[in-house]
Amino acid sequence: MSDKHKISIRFFNDREVRAVWDDEQGKWFFSIVDIVAAITNSPRPRVYWGTVKNRQKAQNGQLYSKCIQLKLMSADGKRYATDCFAGEDVAEVVRSLPAKNTLAFLDWFTYSDNSIDGQSRKKAYALWESNIISDEEVGTVKSLQKIHAFLFGGLYDFAGKIRTKTIWKDGTLFCRAEYLPYNLQQIEKMPQSTYDEIVSKYVEMNIAHPFMEGNGRSTRIWLDMIFRQSLHKCVDWSKIDKKTYLAAMKQSTIDDTIIRNLLRTALTDQIADRETFMKGIDYSYYYEEE
Repeated sequence: MSDKHKISIRFFNDREVRAVWDDEQGKWFFSIVDIVAAITNSPRPRVYWGTVKNRQKAQNGQLYSKCIQLKLMSADGKRYATDCFAGEDVAEVVRSLPAKNTLAFLDWFTYSDNSIDGQSRKKAYALWESNIISDEEVGTVKSLQKIHAFLFGGLYDFAGKIRTKTIWKDGTLFCRAEYLPYNLQQIEKMPQSTYDEIVSKYVEMNIAHPFMEGNGRSTRIWLDMIFRQSLHKCVDWSKIDKKTYLAAMKQSTIDDTIIRNLLRTALTDQIADRETFMKGIDYSYYYEEE
């Protein structure tokens, strides 16, 4: 296994499924223990998997010989050896598991990477190596448009374009289209030197919601770029629960106290850590899943 790999976290029924990309083999390897936990809800997925593996090895030795152990990060921050299979073998392994959610998982696993979100997320990973935003552009409307265009180019015909229609979401009315150009100019002028200033700017940009789709995914990256430049910190999004975050953002249109406190607790100085960035992308996209 090459040392040059990237980490990904997918979500099935709100359960994490960790994956590692290997550059040498050009493949994703998925944690089978995570898959077992997701489709069986077993309180002891390692034991469950060990029992199934030992029972079925004799029946399909060729398939189970493809199982390899990789060290993956766990919730306690430590890395443990975990059984993994290449993406091309996952479907066959999953079909051998006696679980009622097997078919639902296979539908999700087969099609999730081909969806707009799946393709956009692959583009988002590439932002780590890109230099599309110059230092002087950080925090500007132009930089947000560049991020949006990078994520959704070829997927939406409005990628990177400021919307010209008024939109609502979950009962929230975002900035009316006729006022949007002026409001974006004012948001761009907002200071971004302190934590409170940055969060205020982020909240106002969320209220503006400049694009027809993809605002949250683009703006969270935009926010992290500001944090990196001004405070030498970024958000560890894996520390922020989905429901809590969405509720805080909805409340922020009236009172931003909750989101301000929530983001503060998740700040990290690991701004040069690729895994933190990749994990942040995965959680950011997870927030948008229905």
